[in-house]
Amino acid sequence: MASLDDVRPLADELERSYPVYVRNRLKFRVGQLVYAAFSLDETVMGFAFPKEERDALVAGAPDRFQLPAASDLRFHWVHATLAALEPVEARELVVDAWRMVVPKKLSRAYDLSHPEGPGPGR
Repeated sequence: MASLDDVRPLADELERSYPVYVRNRLKFRVGQLVYAAFSLDETVMGFAFPKEERDALVAGAPDRFQLPAASDLRFHWVHATLAALEPVEARELVVDAWRMVVPKKLSRAYDLSHPEGPGPGR
């Protein structure tokens, strides 16, 4: 069962990532691009995800993943119920979302410096 405490330290350390609060909701950005956001009660994590793959993700695990509101379908975005995710999976989703908003060279540098991936200590 994942929680904000499992992913926040990782998002804080990712290159160019910084936290902001918008209407009391925690969001992580690179520049002006939001790649992860949390509901007010911190039970749902929204994250950047390829539009062309999200229907399959949601259909494959509707108890864990949901489409965003109709007004947000134009964005590369999906929601996840944090309690339905394992902490490692939640961290992997955050890193993958971050990869969507940073230059490829930063993504490659992350891979070189974290060959084990976003594991328990990250």
